[in-house]
Amino acid sequence: MTTLWTYLTDNWSQISAWTVTTLWLASLPVLAGLVLALPCGWLAYRHRWARLPFVSAMGVVYTVPSVMLFLVLPGVLGTKILDPVNVVIALTLYSFALLVRTVADALAAVPELTLETAAAMGQTTWQRFRRVHLPLAVPVIGAGLRVAAVSNVSLVSVASVIGTAQLGQLFIAGNNISSLTPIVLGLIFFTTIAFVFDALIVLATRLVSPWHQAVTR
Repeated sequence: MTTLWTYLTDNWSQISAWTVTTLWLASLPVLAGLVLALPCGWLAYRHRWARLPFVSAMGVVYTVPSVMLFLVLPGVLGTKILDPVNVVIALTLYSFALLVRTVADALAAVPELTLETAAAMGQTTWQRFRRVHLPLAVPVIGAGLRVAAVSNVSLVSVASVIGTAQLGQLFIAGNNISSLTPIVLGLIFFTTIAFVFDALIVLATRLVSPWHQAVTR
């Protein structure tokens, strides 16, 4: 069996290009999902009557098989089957569906007394959200982001089934040549990327919520 190092060096140009593609395919949807989830999660928190049906609908979206979504989107969007845009939009939907509930729960976890104190100090609804509500919800939102990021890294590999050029192609290559080497190499790359994403989100969460670390200690 070809050694991992030999296979990596022999195919480095292709694998490095796949790595770059995998990184942006996994990270961009998480960021887009968060941007969409923040206002929608806030609305679900503010209007309690709409929270259950809205969150339930997002739960249904998250249960849709990724392969089916990858295959359906080209017909809906008018894109080509191999277009990476299909993967980005599909993973954005998954991230959004996962993060909406996280944002709503994080905002609901902020003590009402804290918000009432901010209101008594003359802060508007927007000021309370930006200066008090959202900062206090960051640790919980960060935990949801970690789940979404790691989940996206895993789902990116599924896109190799429809031929999208990224690290998931290593699994296809291993199957085609009946060798475990590219498969093991793919597992190492995906695991490393997931670990790096998780570590970066933990670091970012700590940087924007230093007060939380002080309270925990």
